[in-house]
Amino acid sequence: MGLPKPKHTPYNMRMADQTTTKPMGFIKDLKIYVHGVPYIITFIILLNSVVDSNYSMLLGRPWLRDAKVAHDWGSNIVPYKGMGQSKQLKSPNIWEVK
Repeated sequence: MGLPKPKHTPYNMRMADQTTTKPMGFIKDLKIYVHGVPYIITFIILLNSVVDSNYSMLLGRPWLRDAKVAHDWGSNIVPYKGMGQSKQLKSPNIWEVK
């Protein structure tokens, strides 16, 4: 994928379920695109066995802050901004009963 080699992380992380894990490393200042909008992000790399998820990556609070995300919970619309562009996406309804 052409990614830089991850750097060593000198700390453990506390997960949402209160367990702790040692990250595999981190990649600082990686340029990514979210729906065509560029962002510079620092990624902390965790083992897949630690994070039980269908997502290939998660963007956390630093991205939410930088992108000025304001989730409209009533309509499930997630507007965000970056590099002079404004975009929005429809969040999946994880609570919908089928």
